[in-house]
Amino acid sequence: MPSRLTVPDWLRHYDPRWLRLDLVAGLTLAAYLLPAGIGDASLAGLAPEAGLYACLFSGLVFWLLCSSRHTLITVTSALSLLIGSSVADLSAGDLTRHAALAACTTLMMASIALVAWLFRAGQAVSFFSETVLVGFKAGLALYLASSQLPKLFGFKGGHGDFWEKTAHFFGHLGETHEMALLVGGAALAVLIAGKLWLKNRPVAFFVVVGGIVAARMLDLETRGVALLGEVPQGLPMPGLPPVSRADLNQLLPVALASFVLAAVESSAIGRMFAQKHGYRFDANQELLAIGAGNIAAGLGRGFPVSGGMSQSLVNESAGARTPLSGLVAALFTLMVVLFASGLLRNLPQPVLAAIVLAAVMSLFSISALRHIWHFSRAEFFVAIAALLGVLGSGPVNGVLLGAAISIVLLLRQAARPRVVELVRVPGSAIFADRRHYPNEPQVPGVFVARCESSLLYFNVEFVRDRLLELLAARPDAVRLVVLYLGATPKVDLAGAELIADLHKTFAARGISFKLA
Repeated sequence: MPSRLTVPDWLRHYDPRWLRLDLVAGLTLAAYLLPAGIGDASLAGLAPEAGLYACLFSGLVFWLLCSSRHTLITVTSALSLLIGSSVADLSAGDLTRHAALAACTTLMMASIALVAWLFRAGQAVSFFSETVLVGFKAGLALYLASSQLPKLFGFKGGHGDFWEKTAHFFGHLGETHEMALLVGGAALAVLIAGKLWLKNRPVAFFVVVGGIVAARMLDLETRGVALLGEVPQGLPMPGLPPVSRADLNQLLPVALASFVLAAVESSAIGRMFAQKHGYRFDANQELLAIGAGNIAAGLGRGFPVSGGMSQSLVNESAGARTPLSGLVAALFTLMVVLFASGLLRNLPQPVLAAIVLAAVMSLFSISALRHIWHFSRAEFFVAIAALLGVLGSGPVNGVLLGAAISIVLLLRQAARPRVVELVRVPGSAIFADRRHYPNEPQVPGVFVARCESSLLYFNVEFVRDRLLELLAARPDAVRLVVLYLGATPKVDLAGAELIADLHKTFAARGISFKLA
């Protein structure tokens, strides 16, 4: 049944005492969002104002519809890189067309999110494996580094995939601009220090201010250091991007990949905060908020947005109680766009590259990969497959590969359910897994088994083989087989045919077959 539009629970029960905390958190967020928006616009291959527009317009609507009280919608490094690497091939260096295609992708992604909301597909987001997401984000971090390091060193980057860009970087290290590297390296050092000792503080904002001041005082432009350039002041005229029907077909995989990435990331963030603060998170409501936010961003000449982990952590640590802090941040961004965007002209490009690099360092989590390695070697290699998929085929194919791997893992698990032999628990009438009571004697001539899943068309052969394998391992002559279905919530036609076939098979052997 399609979902209904409802007012979020936090808004119905808003406490006026929270207003001051939300205002303070919103102002802190704005200082954090401005450099992030500019940096991620660069990553997406767009003008810096596109990042500000995306944060501004999406922030004006997301707060009113979202379920999570701490998630902040914003541009993210992962989505920005996805757009930058995918749309660039279609725009062929035409910046105006690049912006139009990015905005169109945003609107298409929003449409997918709204359709998913209408059909209550929020819970389906949970199907995507966290293991795959860890590998995908690690691959994105490496892919990003290959495109941003040349800017940090002051020379032009290469084209192609990760391997080609990396080879270009090492092959042109002799062209390093010393002043650019000094400025960018200093900015990166301050940002890393901020991550270590001033967590969830708007360090990047002060790095931007410092970079602008340094560019003016040291006259960096005449010394060969590239600057950001003019940032238009004022708001764009909202409207649909000029694209053709052929463009829509080419952008569909990008939009689908963007939706998967945004939905999975936003859902993970929302669930984390809901569990921590003890409120209910509605994954389906979040799809509505993501869809509405991206419609606003697309019509406002922006690019795809989603819940941002670092920005949401800043929001929480600054004391936010509700999504109203996101509206405050959006209104502050509006003031900057209207009256102060010209101040950004003198931001050095190496500083911008440092901001982007520092922002995505969290994408590559050694601890997460180490944890997966110790938990399961098989899942670790799945994460590495997702990582290599990004490096070898690009972010779009990496997302789709990750989604495919997640579904294959889910189907593989469902296709190989646990089928165990049961024995009576000593001193009771309860039967339990024999592996938990290995020394308990079996009832002579009686074999009791349990299937711990539904009997469906894709797992019935495995269940049959496992039952016969366990039965063959019995040392005595079995005269009665009991299949316990108390842990089997559903039996489809193939499952019913399996039960009938087992009855015939055991009858031919002179064995009675019963269900419990």
